[in-house]
Amino acid sequence: MSASGEDTVALRLIVERPPAGATWRLQRGRDALVAPVHATPEAIAFALSLRVADGPDGAPTLRGPEAQGAPASRFVYLNSGTYAGQADTPWSRRAKVPLTGIPPALLARARATPGAVLEARIAGTARDGGPACATVQLLGEGWRLVTDEGA
Repeated sequence: MSASGEDTVALRLIVERPPAGATWRLQRGRDALVAPVHATPEAIAFALSLRVADGPDGAPTLRGPEAQGAPASRFVYLNSGTYAGQADTPWSRRAKVPLTGIPPALLARARATPGAVLEARIAGTARDGGPACATVQLLGEGWRLVTDEGA
């Protein structure tokens, strides 16, 4: 932990099976957009780092320009279509990826493990065939801790 009482944790969000032709971006702050670090037709990956500080009650709080919402209900937006800067699309969508589901013990392990990444996956395609939107469910068991070797 740093002298400020904060640590930094790395996160990776993977959008699986996104609809063909849809542009995706991670929202930073109110309106800045961040390109994916890796993209194939099968999956799009975004990387970000958030600061973690223990609140007055001892519960960890995630902070950073990508973290949206109140401390007790933080989330990250993955924008698609026009919200991602794409002009030639009928889609204007944001997927809300909840950070509240990160188990405290897993977050503690991420804070203590150099090179660790908290990873979550979402389905990229909604029932209507367009990009996923609204609050999304995480795939599999939700958040997991990986290292560069396990990515």
